[in-house]
Amino acid sequence: FANYHPRRYAVLDKAVKAIASGEIDTVISAACDMQGRLIGKRVTGSFFVEHCLDHGTHFCTYLLGTDMEMNTPDGFDLMNWESGYGDFLARPDWDTLRVIPWLEKTALVLSDAVIESSGELVSVAPRTILRNQIERLAAKGFQAKMAAELEFYVLGESYADAHQKGYVDLKRFGWYNEDYHLFQATKAEPLYRKFRNYLTEAGVPIEFSKGEAAPGQHEVNIHYADALESADRAALLKHGCKEIAFQDGLAVTFMAKPDHAWTGSSGHIHVSLWDAEGTRNLFHDPSCPGGMSQLMRWFLGGMIATAREFALLLGLNVNSYKRFASASWAPVNIVWARDNRTCGFRIVGHGNALRIENRFPGGDANPYLAYAAVLAAGLHGIENQIDPGPEFKGNGYLAKGHARVPRALYEAIEAWEESEIALGSFGADVVSHYLNTARVEQHAYDSIVTTWERERYFERG
Repeated sequence: FANYHPRRYAVLDKAVKAIASGEIDTVISAACDMQGRLIGKRVTGSFFVEHCLDHGTHFCTYLLGTDMEMNTPDGFDLMNWESGYGDFLARPDWDTLRVIPWLEKTALVLSDAVIESSGELVSVAPRTILRNQIERLAAKGFQAKMAAELEFYVLGESYADAHQKGYVDLKRFGWYNEDYHLFQATKAEPLYRKFRNYLTEAGVPIEFSKGEAAPGQHEVNIHYADALESADRAALLKHGCKEIAFQDGLAVTFMAKPDHAWTGSSGHIHVSLWDAEGTRNLFHDPSCPGGMSQLMRWFLGGMIATAREFALLLGLNVNSYKRFASASWAPVNIVWARDNRTCGFRIVGHGNALRIENRFPGGDANPYLAYAAVLAAGLHGIENQIDPGPEFKGNGYLAKGHARVPRALYEAIEAWEESEIALGSFGADVVSHYLNTARVEQHAYDSIVTTWERERYFERG
């Protein structure tokens, strides 16, 4: 195999035997699109063994140049009508191969998007963008360990029901704030139990689940791992939760702000830097105040310095920015503190568990892009030795004299477009590609007349 090593051979050998015995009859070849969705093909097990093991499967280039509705907008240099919308190759990453317990006789492997003629990774693919930041860290002798906390709403109705209703008057699974409420969570425990157990069985180890700060809202915490594996786990969790809920006639949404009256859903990211062997947390230095090493302070300084410029990679949707509101549990001001949930950056843990929690991403964030933004920000801080300033004391929502997260997608677009740091961190092709993606989204939103507008202006305007 092209990417052979002993562990992968053992994994593949086991998979081939499972297919031969009939234990597995379908292999999903999956990649991640810009919106954070898994795309790909279901391959008959025998065909996968005979034709796809060291080659992969093809997918149309347009899948990395669409909007949420799968339209093919202009402005993408790598995929357009003039190029004929050919194929990229989905090259399997065998470290990600796993059985999917909620689907009958099915395994899944995550893939990297590759230009088949050259074997090069597609530069604008989300998994490539994260890989590049991981390589930049490795060149300095660092590796990142990361974890995601994902919040979502469970609806007491199906996706089809919600669609037929026009997503109006959605029925949440619950009717009061269920933050940490054991009894309220018990009502949906048959579903949550499947989330925890199925996902753990599928190689997405769940630490715990809990009720969140609104009716029908829940949170699931994934155990930490190296950056790429952690992002893979987050993408699989979001996809898996939707499939499992669908099988029970229910629906979940990771939308950042499903309704203006609902609490937003977060997608907090935890990060720490370790040595190349992964044995020592370089963020911890017992001789420094609060145990925060100089390296950790520089990393945090970079996150603060780039929070506005990199916001686009945390939220590519118009709705992403409607979650940010004072006293909403979503941060507003770009400040840091230890164990203070009113601040955008929260320092948590002790010793080898010392880490930074980035509270800005929403549940709708593409894990690969958001993780890449976190690592690129930290690298910028390390390379320029940026001090984060003093710890903020008090209510972070009332912070004065500090920068604020972009109020809307158009602000994030402007910050991204003008960012020299983004160009240096990600390259011109990535900056241009995602700038066009965001502009397409903003234009689509600006051209739509909403129910709110009719209610406000139809008679009185």
